[in-house]
Amino acid sequence: MKRVISLHQLFPLGRLLSTSGAMDIMARTGTPVITLLRRHVVGDWGELCESDKKANDLAVTDGTRILSAYVLGAEQEKLWLITEADRSATTFLIPDEY
Repeated sequence: MKRVISLHQLFPLGRLLSTSGAMDIMARTGTPVITLLRRHVVGDWGELCESDKKANDLAVTDGTRILSAYVLGAEQEKLWLITEADRSATTFLIPDEY
C-alpha cells in the first residue's frame, strides 16, 4: 500500500536540538538541516519499516514520540530525528548517541 505524505506540517517540532555526531554527518554530507526537518514534519519518516511508519502516523494524533530515520551520503550513514511525545523538542542524533 502506498503511503500519502502531507504537504503541511503535521505536528509542532518544539525546541530544535542536535548532537555533535548528527551535526558532523550533516556537514560532511552537505545535508541541510531544513531538508530533514521538512521531511520529518510532513510525515516522510525515511528508512523505517512499515510498522514503525504506521506507529508514527498514529503518534501524530495520539501524542506519542515520533522517530524518523534517514540515510545520508555515499557512506549511507544513519541519522535520526526524534520529536518528544509532549512536542517540546525535536532532536537530531545518530543511533550510537541514543
